[in-house]
Amino acid sequence: RLYIRRLYRSVGMFQKGLARVQVVHSWGFIDHTCKEVIPTIFDKVSDFHEGLSAITFEGRAGYIREDGSFTIKPQFTDCGNFSGDMAPAAKNDIWGYINRQGEYLIPPVWDKASPFQGSVAVVSKNGKYGYVNDSGEVAIEPMFDLAGDFREGLALVEINGAYGYIDKTGKLVIMPKFEDANVFSEGLAQICNNGKWGYIDSDGRTVIPAVYDMAEPFRDGLALVGMNGRWCYINRDREIVWQEK
Repeated sequence: RLYIRRLYRSVGMFQKGLARVQVVHSWGFIDHTCKEVIPTIFDKVSDFHEGLSAITFEGRAGYIREDGSFTIKPQFTDCGNFSGDMAPAAKNDIWGYINRQGEYLIPPVWDKASPFQGSVAVVSKNGKYGYVNDSGEVAIEPMFDLAGDFREGLALVEINGAYGYIDKTGKLVIMPKFEDANVFSEGLAQICNNGKWGYIDSDGRTVIPAVYDMAEPFRDGLALVGMNGRWCYINRDREIVWQEK
């Protein structure tokens, strides 16, 4: 990877044998042998997702296959990753959702739109965030200052500078009272108050007090946290299982 970095201005992570690379201001893809398999001719590219990369070419956005051929010709002002058979795409900076033929299934009416996560997607109108379902109906009215994807049945939202969580009906199940927070993973979510991080459960109860300088999500029963300038892994009982020396 160090050798590759000498050849290119920027290099992405390899995914399914391909990595994004940048030459001056243009992007393409290389394989593991450092062969440029998709020429560096694009203004912007995303990592391949579900077999497609969202690209910008000559100021217009579209999609390419893993062989570099266009599957949806550049015709949008911007576009995002496909999730199943739909992807967010904008014309004249107004967002809707297209199918894999590039046809709008959900008309462009939103100021911003994110890829679907399950049956709903985050959208924005007039500075407020809400959710649409895969039929294009408003599932939760745009009323939040920020909104995140649903994880484990709950989504992180911001109201008046404080973070809390809603369920899929839009009901606030954990009131906005945190200065920062993250999504749920393995039944716990990181929350921050007074500059310190801890963890709550899906009922909003504190499971691990906010005493850490940094905190990552739980994975396989462990979480990476930072305290007093050192990193360590803790379990759900706050027991340290590894600590940086």
